[in-house]
Amino acid sequence: MKPRDIAAYVFLAVTWGLSFLVLLKVVHAFGWVGAVTLRSLVAGITLFLFAASTRRKLDFSAGWRPFAMVGATTVAAQLIGLSYATPRIGTAMAAILVAAISLFSMIISQLWGLERITVRGLAGLLLGTAGIIVLVGFPAVPITAPFAFGCAASLFSSFSAAFGSNYANRHLRSAGSWEVTSAFLFGGLMTLPLLLAVPVPALPRAVDFLYLAILACVMSAMTYVVYFRLVASIGATRAISVEFAVTTIAVLVGTVMLGEALTIIQAFGAVAIIGGCVLVLDPFPRSAKVVPQAALPSAPPLV
Repeated sequence: MKPRDIAAYVFLAVTWGLSFLVLLKVVHAFGWVGAVTLRSLVAGITLFLFAASTRRKLDFSAGWRPFAMVGATTVAAQLIGLSYATPRIGTAMAAILVAAISLFSMIISQLWGLERITVRGLAGLLLGTAGIIVLVGFPAVPITAPFAFGCAASLFSSFSAAFGSNYANRHLRSAGSWEVTSAFLFGGLMTLPLLLAVPVPALPRAVDFLYLAILACVMSAMTYVVYFRLVASIGATRAISVEFAVTTIAVLVGTVMLGEALTIIQAFGAVAIIGGCVLVLDPFPRSAKVVPQAALPSAPPLV
């Protein structure tokens, strides 16, 4: 990779890894629905304002429906699940379960006929599934209703991200990174009515709005544009491998800065999930070969 690509890779890994910590603060201040809605709307509006200020012409000739579908799945459903789950199961577990996006993506692409499963991919899927069972079935905390719902929400978040990524690969392959990232605005508009059922708990402080701005502008809009440029430079397979670094950094943040605990059994589960993702994605193949782009996630997790 070129120095610029390495810099982008490191930026994405660190920024998305730390985003779990910022997400906790935003959810605490705005509620889990408010965090998703405001984050998405601010990210989408920021993107359009920056595009207008730089006179960048956006092409939405594909029609509004594909962008709305990506907004509903990759943005709204994924972020709802992630924002609901993270305070209940901890950043470490949430980050590890986010890595399961690659496993769900392979299943969906197989069902849609976008790729043929290989022995390596099947081994990765089985290993990753075993890791999820171990991670959720042997937690470091008592299994309560909030914990169980949090795990379910986190897995739903990962599935939604995988579904939206495959859908985007199928219907928006000709769209640019800026256009695809505009799905944030669609997602924010879709979750806006939910604020009537789950309102913002109290008047946020000034620093809470700062956290929201960082999460929306830097850790959402900016990172996605950087990510898609990295995909164009080094390929989707190698770019999506940043998920492994994100998970590692987020787990370190959770255990070191937040004092979250992972049992030895859970650590084995985490290794199994990441190992399964490595087998599925094969980010650094031993020989040059053409990888069908439809078999790959077109977008990373919106952590």
